[in-house]
Amino acid sequence: MGTELRTRARRARVLLLLIFACLLALGCTLVTLRNEVSESLTSTILVGHVSAPAPGTGPIVVAAYSLKQGKREIAHFTILHDSGEYELMVAPGDYYVCAYWDKNSNLIYEAGEPAGQYGDPKVVSVVAGGVVLQIDFAIPEQGSDIDLPRGFNLSPGKPKKLHSRLAGAITDLGDDRFSDENGRKGFWEPVAFFREFGGTIFFLEEYDPEKIPILFVHGATGNPAGWKFFVDNIDRTRFQPWLFYYPSGARIKSMSYLLFWKLFNLQIKYKFEEMYITAHSMGGLVARSFIMDYGRHFPYVKLFVSLATPWGGDRMAEYGVRQSPAVIPSWIDMQPDGEFIPSLYRARMPETISFYMFSGHRGGRNPFQSNNDGTITLASIQDLRAQAEAKMNYTFNEDHASIVSSKEVLAQYNTIIDKFNKKRGAATHRPGGYLRLNFSYNYPSAQVRPWPSLVLRPVGKKRAETVIHLSANDSGRILGPFPPGDYSASITAPVATAGPQNVAVSLAGDTTAELNFVFAPDGMISGYVTAALKPEDRPVGMPAERYLPADKKITIQSITVRGAGIERILHPLDPADVDVYDYIISRTDFCYDGFFNFFGLPAGVYELVIQARGYEPLTERYTVVPGKQEAQRVTELTPAKGAYRYRALDRARADSTKRGER
Repeated sequence: MGTELRTRARRARVLLLLIFACLLALGCTLVTLRNEVSESLTSTILVGHVSAPAPGTGPIVVAAYSLKQGKREIAHFTILHDSGEYELMVAPGDYYVCAYWDKNSNLIYEAGEPAGQYGDPKVVSVVAGGVVLQIDFAIPEQGSDIDLPRGFNLSPGKPKKLHSRLAGAITDLGDDRFSDENGRKGFWEPVAFFREFGGTIFFLEEYDPEKIPILFVHGATGNPAGWKFFVDNIDRTRFQPWLFYYPSGARIKSMSYLLFWKLFNLQIKYKFEEMYITAHSMGGLVARSFIMDYGRHFPYVKLFVSLATPWGGDRMAEYGVRQSPAVIPSWIDMQPDGEFIPSLYRARMPETISFYMFSGHRGGRNPFQSNNDGTITLASIQDLRAQAEAKMNYTFNEDHASIVSSKEVLAQYNTIIDKFNKKRGAATHRPGGYLRLNFSYNYPSAQVRPWPSLVLRPVGKKRAETVIHLSANDSGRILGPFPPGDYSASITAPVATAGPQNVAVSLAGDTTAELNFVFAPDGMISGYVTAALKPEDRPVGMPAERYLPADKKITIQSITVRGAGIERILHPLDPADVDVYDYIISRTDFCYDGFFNFFGLPAGVYELVIQARGYEPLTERYTVVPGKQEAQRVTELTPAKGAYRYRALDRARADSTKRGER
């Protein structure tokens, strides 16, 4: 009996130690998560493009640093394998942004390494939250205008592996970054994940214009290696897998914007004409958010297949938001009755996209739980709002995890993409016309060339333009095919005028027309106006494409610019009547949906006065240098005294109108 009691006592002590260890680990995790959320509220993303001659050996290093008491401190740096887009995460403050060829891959800026730096003035001022856009600059072929001293070490201590975060970087599914541990880190520590790995789209092979890209999007705690069974068993002679890797604990809308940003840059580079999307679990929500918010820019997306996606959200996430002492940001978006899930269904998915739902029904047998696939309730996976838009809804005897490694699921998936590809093949090989686009820059040699966009409008059809985004190196490129017919062609670019505009061009089958444009520097002020929020009301999690969500209640009355002998006043355009491209092509000032643009400004210092109903007037100063692209500024307005009284009156008037009162 004594031996049995001692054995039980030992087991009890072991159990207590295990419980204590679990509580301690959970406590550490929650502390880390709270710190992550706190950091996310004050973090801002700097995004832009670095242009450079082919770097040859060694990567391009892009860094943001500050000066504190004369000492340089690196806030964040990233690695690129070629010219292109970058993202840097920083706290509020003033930063210098620079880039150089790290020819010996040691993260130390040394003699003989060409380097460039953003701007004049060079400092980028950052406030808390959101994204600062258009931090574009170039690395010259020779020399340097960088302020970093020779020998400056960007990463003192243990050397880091230099992995490119540029979209289209080639790797394999055995990449160390694709570990289960890192997938979990992306969920529990999204800020730390983003600082270490970023978020991007990986290739497994060189881009092939003869193959259709299939973009695979993982779910919560996932990583690209989870798609190995699919990747190894699709027809790689016709399809090329692309893999979106992102911190799954971040806000879903932010990740859908990151997906847009990466695909936008891939489209500029490769001009692919068709793409399919396949997403697992929460990745389906990321994909749908991308389609609903940015699909108009991507008519190339033709097929969307979701696997075990919680289309109705997750009640456990809702419980976590209410009860947990620290909240994973993506839980906020997963709440069934929160803001995000209903927003996915405020408009229907474009009819040009064929949507298929896959799910599993092999869940837990707990009588106290709703029917589920082992993780998500079937009621959420089979949400009627998503079903109403699906071409077909397939259900398999699989659980939430096994659905991505099932032979039966893969067979059905291959049947869909094979038949869809063959059916589309006949339609996409119709004869069409092509355009050879030539453009040049009448610019001072030191200025960065802006990236242009071609606007092609069918004659006689309103708001039916095709917009093709280009890089500054795309002159001479042949674009198309386009449906035969008569068009009006124009080209636009930030801080640049282009001539001629609205050029008539006729496109016939298998012929190539030629267009020639010249850019000249233009002075421009642009920005976005929104309402300021209290710090506690700001969205939790990594920032999306703007500092704050659009405030539908804000009514801009006027925006006035004064300076250099000029005074102009803008009033908002009526959304029902406006075609923004008319204003952009003609370089006519406009204010629309919170955005404003003043064109054709000479060099000088300007005062901008913004007035909006119910908000304090705000005055800002801008310095204009024709041809120099400033980071797009976001202006936050402060509610005026009595603003809530005005809003109450507006609501009362709206209510009386609904009741038919006069």
